[in-house]
Order: sequence, then structure tokens, then C-alpha cells
Amino acid sequence: MKFRIKISLLALIGFTCLGSTLRGIDPPEKTSNRHRRIEKSVTINLQEEFQTIHSFGASDCWSAKFIGKWQDESKKNQIADLLFSLDTLPSGQPKGIGLSLWRMNIGAGSYEQGDSSRISDPWRREECFMDSQGRFDWTKQSGSQWFLQAARQRRVRYTLGFTNSPPVQMTKNGKAFSAGGKSINLKPDATNAFADFLVKVSEHFKFDYLSPINEPQWDWTAGKNGRAGQEGSPAENADIAAVTKALSAKLAAQKAKTTVVTGEAGQLNFLYEKAESGRGNQLDYFFSSKQEAPITKLPNVEPIWAYHSYFTTCSDSVLVAMRQKVAQRVKAVGNPMLWQSEFGVLGDICGRYNGSPRHTDMDYGLYVAKVIHNDLTVANVTSWQWWLAINPYDYSDGLVYINGPDGNYKKHDNARQDGQVLDSRQLWAFGNYARFVRPGMKRVAVHMADSNPTQEASQCMISAYKDSRTKQIVLVCINMTADPLTLPLHGLTIRHGRFDCYKTTETQTLAKSIAPSNQIQLEPKSVVTLVGQYN
Repeated sequence: MKFRIKISLLALIGFTCLGSTLRGIDPPEKTSNRHRRIEKSVTINLQEEFQTIHSFGASDCWSAKFIGKWQDESKKNQIADLLFSLDTLPSGQPKGIGLSLWRMNIGAGSYEQGDSSRISDPWRREECFMDSQGRFDWTKQSGSQWFLQAARQRRVRYTLGFTNSPPVQMTKNGKAFSAGGKSINLKPDATNAFADFLVKVSEHFKFDYLSPINEPQWDWTAGKNGRAGQEGSPAENADIAAVTKALSAKLAAQKAKTTVVTGEAGQLNFLYEKAESGRGNQLDYFFSSKQEAPITKLPNVEPIWAYHSYFTTCSDSVLVAMRQKVAQRVKAVGNPMLWQSEFGVLGDICGRYNGSPRHTDMDYGLYVAKVIHNDLTVANVTSWQWWLAINPYDYSDGLVYINGPDGNYKKHDNARQDGQVLDSRQLWAFGNYARFVRPGMKRVAVHMADSNPTQEASQCMISAYKDSRTKQIVLVCINMTADPLTLPLHGLTIRHGRFDCYKTTETQTLAKSIAPSNQIQLEPKSVVTLVGQYN
């Protein structure tokens, strides 16, 4: 999701639920400031299992191109540690959030075009590994390659290559954005060439996954000034099917280990509702048994559909209801897995949160945690991924933030050569999940008496994950209220009668302590991860 240019799309989407919910967000429960014991007890049922967690990830767009080439290795390693590290400090606090998936953008060549690319911001232009003569240059995107290598050095489990546009020499208009229309910006005879290009890049970088289509429901055209905000291409469902089939055949022929994950729907409801020009009802189109060749039958193609959680989080009732709808539709078409593959704070959200200007405080960390919770527990996603891992902008959709060397972030071009590195509560609240809920864990049931997901979204949310091999249990708890909470905990017998507790608040970032195992204690406006071993 490419934030500023997307804000105007809200007026074009015609999404009926959003119009009625922009009036306001469900308010948190207000009580006295005294410590209170909630009569709602929490019960964990280890036998009631749901999805297996695959990963938590983020992307290198667009900042890696410059920041990965900074001369100051210590600053680059500081960023890499914040994103990828599984190490701990002497205090027991994690050094970073331990992402388990890293997304690398495969550029279309707008960077080489310079200003003639008609993409205004150089940060959002990207190099291409192949030139117009079909020759590959593996020195391109060196900044992105630095972060890919840093992720692997820090044991990030999975890597994924994704593209926003075919290479400019293959597009209809010779640009990395669309000249108009709803179909993919790809010459009619270039589908196989596009697939060859992606397979070659994936083979070189040994990506585990390849995502060839990004937000196909958006038109990705230039504005009135004739300039576009970034690389991007629309695509109809038939286009997605054609590219996926071409990739499948070529990957299978080479006996490649890379597999295709497709979808990357620009909005959740496009998975189960109509969209103009054959770009909606994607679960039915790609997974229904009524289709002649559903993608589940293709080699080197994962039975996964990816969506983005933008524009579907206001209000809490809409946040929950839309994810309930998609979960129901998934069951109806044979239970393919879902990934939430891109999210950040975008535009005005119920008048309470906003992408602009930059916000990095705990209210934004809580908002991010709430969206993660509902994507995991209501939509049942197996992977949850963030958009801008590194953000030099005066905007709220980053994890690690960059100021210029003089501390100025209003002019992000100051940071091309060097800059200051800052964390955010978005980073650490995400880390309450990513660092502890590891690949292969199973989500298990959490029951809170006399509550429902919509009520919980404004008060207290708890999810649980287990590793049957190690007998590890992880609880992630979110207190949206301004009061401390104490909740009796049942259903678990924890060794030594205590949890390791990792707390993120306005003043703490995954701070470690010890907590009793018979109750959950939450500070005001906090995200807390409890880790223990069950008997």
C-alpha cells in the first residue's frame, strides 16, 4: 500500500460499510483508575486448535534502495537488529522483533528512467535486474540486497520476492504505471517473458515465495499532472490466472523450490464481493470447485490468497464483521489459507488515527495490535505482514523511522546518504506477536465469559498459541483501556507457576518481567506477551 496516493481512492471504492462507519470508532471502556479485577475470567483450551502460524513479515519498500547503501554500517545493522534479531539484551529484553518473513521488492526499472519515468518521488522508483536487451545485472538494487542478506544472517525463516509492475520494457506504455484500463499493464505477448524474468530473479535470490501481483483492484494511473506516485499495475482475475499459470509451468519445469503466493487484494472485501471489471469475488474465482482449473491444482502454487487490511478497520463492528464474512467464504470454497500481506496506518481512521503526520506513540501501537489480533483470530490468517519496514516520511506507516542527519524528517531526501534511526510503538507492539509467536505454532481457543469480538476490540483482547513439541504456550494480551486490568486465568497448568512477561507501553518496549500464571495483569494501554511451558 502506497500511502498518500491511495487516500483519494476511498472516494472511488464505493464501499458501503465504510461510509457509515467513518462517524467514529467504538470508544474504550472508561472506569476509575483503581486496579480492578474483571469478573470475566479467561479460559485457554489447548485442545481446541485453529490455524498453524506461518510467519510475521514486512517489506523493504521503498527505503532500502538508499538506506541499504549508507556508509555507516553500524546504523544499518541497528535497523536490521530492530527488525530481524532474535537475540536478547542482558536485561532479557529482546533486541528486535524477530521477523520470520522478509519481503523484497522486485523493481520494474523506473529508477533507470529517472524523471522520464513520470514517478515524482525518487524513493518510489526502483531499479530492474534486466535491461531492454534481456541482460541481467545482479548489482542492481544493492540496498535491497544488503537488507536481504542481513535478514538471512539473523535467521529470518522465509523470504519473498514481490513486484508492483512488470519491467518497463514489457509494459504497454513503457512505464511502470498504467496508462488506463483495468487489465494488467503488460504487452499481450509478454506474459511468458514476464514469468521468465520473475523465475530468473527468484532463482538467483533463492526466494521461498514469489508474489507477482500487487493490489490489482487499483488502477495505478497518473494524476492530473501526468505523474504517478509509484510503480503499480491493475489486473483482472483473468490476468492473475494467466501470470500464475505461466509461473507455475516455468517453476515446475526447473524443479524450483520457489512457490507462488498470489492475490495481494487491495481490500479485504474483494475476496468475497464483486469489484468492477472482473476484479472481485476472488475466493470463488480461484478456489471454487466449479472452476475448470483452480489454482490449487497447479504445481509450485500455494493454496493461499493474500489480502491487505486497509480501509476495513473502522469501526470495531466493521473490523470484526468483514473478517467473519471472509472466514465463512473461505470455508465455503475449501479452506485455502489466508495471508494478510500488507498493512500500515493509512489515511483518516474513524477520526482517531491518521497516517499524516507521523505518529509513533502507544495509541498507534495499540491500534496495530488490535488489527493483528482480529486478522489472526477472526479471519484466521496464517501470516501477517507490514508495509514499510523502514520509513523516512512524515507518515505513520513505518516500523523503524528515519530522520535526516540533522533530525529533520519533513524533507526525507535528507536521509539518502545518512540519517538518524528511531523506533516506534508500531514496531514493538508488532513485536509482541512476531518475536514470540513463531512459525509452526498452532492458535488455540481463548474464551472470555460474556463477551464477543466487537466488545473485546475496545476493551481487552487475548489470543493464545502453542508449540506441541516444546510445550510452549504464548498469550498475547491487549488492554485498550486507560485502567489496569486483572483477569483470572484458567485452563493451563504452567511449570513453576509463572510466565515470562514482555510488556510494551508508552514507556516500555518488550520489557521483561515475571508474572503469576493464575491471572493476567495488564497495565493501562499495554500489549503484553506471556510465555510459559504447560504441563
